[in-house]
Amino acid sequence: MGNKKKGIAAERELFHLLWDREFAVVRVAGSGCMPEPSCDLLAGNGEQSYAIEVKTSRDKRRYITKEQMTDFVHFAKKFGVQPILAFKFLRTEWLFVKPEHLEDTGKNFAISIEKAKELNLRII
Repeated sequence: MGNKKKGIAAERELFHLLWDREFAVVRVAGSGCMPEPSCDLLAGNGEQSYAIEVKTSRDKRRYITKEQMTDFVHFAKKFGVQPILAFKFLRTEWLFVKPEHLEDTGKNFAISIEKAKELNLRII
């Protein structure tokens, strides 16, 4: 399965998981394909509202460009919701991390599976 298909499958998996946990959820069509900043999912349960960027990794570390993170955080603030990154590492449960907890590597932001587990917000 290609990266794009894996990403879409992960978004759908998280969509259903959030829905089953009493969140209203929408997938944002064309996220990552449009020049304007956006997110993968918008979710809320009446108490919490999130813009969610979904990331998967077969490695123990996941890198994200600074531009993508800046755009994502800007979108969430403009929309009035909390930005959250949802990570699915190989053979792990979903892990939820605030963008400000990513490590600045100079060129990118990154997070290890261990750090994501430590910082996991457990929103579901």
